[in-house]
Amino acid sequence: MPSHYSRGVDRPRLRARRNIALDAAIKAVTIGLLVWAVLSPELPQFRDKAFIGRAIAYPIALSAIPIGWWLLGRRIPFPVAADILFGLPFLIDVVGNALNLYDSIEWWDDANHLVNWMLHTAAIGLLLRHGTWGRATRTALAFGYAATSAVVWELAEFVTFVPNSPEAATAYADTLLDLALGLTGGLIGAIATGRLPLERPRVGPAAAVSGRSSRRGVG
Repeated sequence: MPSHYSRGVDRPRLRARRNIALDAAIKAVTIGLLVWAVLSPELPQFRDKAFIGRAIAYPIALSAIPIGWWLLGRRIPFPVAADILFGLPFLIDVVGNALNLYDSIEWWDDANHLVNWMLHTAAIGLLLRHGTWGRATRTALAFGYAATSAVVWELAEFVTFVPNSPEAATAYADTLLDLALGLTGGLIGAIATGRLPLERPRVGPAAAVSGRSSRRGVG
């Protein structure tokens, strides 16, 4: 077999391994920072930031796509790109807290709502490509996810941070701005992925050979 052919076959495998390694690194660093925050509540960047709740919710969210893929019978190749995009917002959030960016950079929280909702809505949009929906339907479904998750996040923030907090005075305006930014980012992610074509089932070499053999037998 020519060496250039084997290199061509190995290249997708190498890319897949790198993507899996990146996906695993995102999860590992996120969980590691969560553990550090829970074990170091006295540090100013972690104080009053509800890291116990984050330490429970974030690992569950990070495992949602792998568990869903497994429970649905692994009918598609593992959606590593979607899993990376879905995990990045959680990593960005904990890194921002670890570096105290929320308190030291005025626009950091606003940027997070815009960019993070764009990322994980794009993840949902990529997953929807494995269905049979048209582009408009996939865009609407992804944006619906963005709107729902943005509202749920703000409700969780209100319950966790706002009562008996100095932020109560500005909570209404902040919540409206966060929702607007999240919806805008979600809309960008939904439109960007909604324009992509559907993912067709991949046929491996063995299946292709089997198909050719069965057609010969029938003929």
